[in-house]
Amino acid sequence: MGQEESHTEEIDLARIQELCIIFMKECPSGALHLHEFKRIFGIQSSSAEESLYIETVFRSFDTNRDNRLDFIEYVAAINLILRGNLQDRLKWSFKMYDKDGNGKLDRQEVKRIIRIIYKIKLPTSDVSMTPSEICDRIFELVDQNHDGQITLSEFMEGAQKDEWVMNLLKLDVNAAGWVMQNSGRLP
Repeated sequence: MGQEESHTEEIDLARIQELCIIFMKECPSGALHLHEFKRIFGIQSSSAEESLYIETVFRSFDTNRDNRLDFIEYVAAINLILRGNLQDRLKWSFKMYDKDGNGKLDRQEVKRIIRIIYKIKLPTSDVSMTPSEICDRIFELVDQNHDGQITLSEFMEGAQKDEWVMNLLKLDVNAAGWVMQNSGRLP
């Protein structure tokens, strides 16, 4: 059993190395811009929800806020998407939800991401709740002190206590699948 885990890890590392080589070859300037990032993920301009989601993902990885991903930001993003542990993925998800960057989530921020995910996943899921109902349920289950805001610690604890919340909060719209499927489309 230990050998299987090691083999999977080797494949992941080999795949990450391959993606890094593609980046260096295709982005000699060392920068990956939003329109190129969208092309990697196969996002068409006609898909507003997916486009908005990918812009949010891009901004979450653009740590120095220069509207481009340098090689280090790209490697960190690929590593998180393909190999990140639960804690790291939840922290990243929190950052994605936290549009204003104040370290707390309000209902507007949560509803915004839920709407995007809802529209992306709706064709493939059996969601019977509206984005507002989903948001209300998240706050009911996660906002421990009932102050109308969710802190990072409430977010992490709430996600780990309830599987339904976990599935919503970790923003699982198969980013790893998109990367693997579209890795050859670098600019």
